[in-house]
Amino acid sequence: MTVPETTLPTLISPHARALPLLTLADLRILETQAAAALPPHTLMSRAGKAAASFLQEQITRDTSIEKSKQKVWLIAGPGNNGGDALVLATELHKAGIAVDLCMPIEVKPDDARWALDTARAAGVAITTTPPASLDNYTWLVDGMFGIGLTRPLEGIFATVARQLSQRTKAKPLKGGVLALDTPSGLDSDTGTVVGPGPGENQNDGPAVHATHTITFIGAKPGLFTAQGRDLAGSVTVAPIGIDSSARTAVQLNAPELFATFLPPRDFATNKGTFGSLAVVGGDTGMCGAPILASRAALYTGAGKVHVALLGEGAPPYDPPHPELMLHAVDDLPLDKMDALAVGCGMGHRERATRVMHDVLTLDVPKLFDADALNLISNDPSLAADVTARGVQGDPCVLTPHPLEAARLLGTDAPGVQRDRLAAARALAARFASVVVLKGTGTVIAAPDGRLAINPTGNAALATGGTGDVLGGIIGALLAQHVPRYEAALAGVYLHGLAADTLSAQGHGPAGLTAGELAPMVRTLLNRLFYPTAD
Repeated sequence: MTVPETTLPTLISPHARALPLLTLADLRILETQAAAALPPHTLMSRAGKAAASFLQEQITRDTSIEKSKQKVWLIAGPGNNGGDALVLATELHKAGIAVDLCMPIEVKPDDARWALDTARAAGVAITTTPPASLDNYTWLVDGMFGIGLTRPLEGIFATVARQLSQRTKAKPLKGGVLALDTPSGLDSDTGTVVGPGPGENQNDGPAVHATHTITFIGAKPGLFTAQGRDLAGSVTVAPIGIDSSARTAVQLNAPELFATFLPPRDFATNKGTFGSLAVVGGDTGMCGAPILASRAALYTGAGKVHVALLGEGAPPYDPPHPELMLHAVDDLPLDKMDALAVGCGMGHRERATRVMHDVLTLDVPKLFDADALNLISNDPSLAADVTARGVQGDPCVLTPHPLEAARLLGTDAPGVQRDRLAAARALAARFASVVVLKGTGTVIAAPDGRLAINPTGNAALATGGTGDVLGGIIGALLAQHVPRYEAALAGVYLHGLAADTLSAQGHGPAGLTAGELAPMVRTLLNRLFYPTAD
């Protein structure tokens, strides 16, 4: 028997918190240690009760359906995830909420058997086959498989996964779909669907698309990157009494990781205090990209922003922002800058390669994006120079999207996407650089092993020019002497939060333009980190 626990479970929202993200290996260690120190069945009891507390709160909040008419359907798998579902069903049943539980295969582990005995004793209705329709239920609960799933969902479990996902996608949505620990079919380490092998479509395997996920002990990386962000829905963490803070190889990006590195904005400062950035790029006919990046740098607080253009026919100045100083690249002393952001619209001509070689000799913080990354991937001497800078203590910042990352690693984009954390780590190690692997759940990796996943951003960023804006934001922070890793963390966080905020105001996700991000970045930067006294 477990020791009775009467206190309400602790539930944590990951919003704006630098939570540790626990891999499967981390979790197994923590579970083993906790199980050895606690009475039998304690962890499963706590997990089920935490889920019950969460679901009861959701039901209470939903004023569109009377509580007495709320009905919950749960499916339990054969392992401990099924045991969690059984405890949840028992707790809801005791609270007077109508529940039906489907258990196609009887649970096997000892803890889950205890949960099954408890549910039966309490009078929970248990069947072995799902109903023809789930329309009569307000909430559906996925307790099929949690972490550690190694093969695709099959048979009845694959069928139910599709049924649950259909509910999530229904318009209007009635109630919701709650996944216990992680949506069944999702790899909690990588955020990909379990099953497809190398070269296969990552959407081939079935997986539950939930509206909400309550995850136990600690948050998992796969809930915040790749397909996991869509499949998990809104994530809540239930620590269930286990301290996971000591295992922080991977973290969720949040202001507490970078806020103290942002420069103070004292009265006795001037434009020189906040640095000079040069955005280097813009071959003939491609000056739009560096202009976008430069405007973003202005809005992120750089003291002076220069645009060093490689091509011909560029305008003499930027009419909306005459503060920007436009130059031919040979006319600007790049060694006098506080930071460089290189690559936007740079092209692939021999002139661009020469500029890259020149830039890599300078003792100035450097960010490489877009065409600069493709030049590095195609030129072993440039790649060696980038690595050498990092080994010498002057790491570059690389900001690839998955295809650019694949070229740098000598693989393909699906290979990068199968394990985004591993790809970011590999890039950081190979080039001794800070790496920003863009995409849903952007991964930020440092050559010293630090790793973070960014929780902000949405589909509004899936439009041309947003990557240029990100390069300008990070470049501006480098010019303000923010360390490389922290500049990347801050830039990615603010860039994504700007898209989230604008979307919440009705300006996205459809149709938001890259140029709209920078003014919102300025607003957020001041609101969050430089509030003025009333």
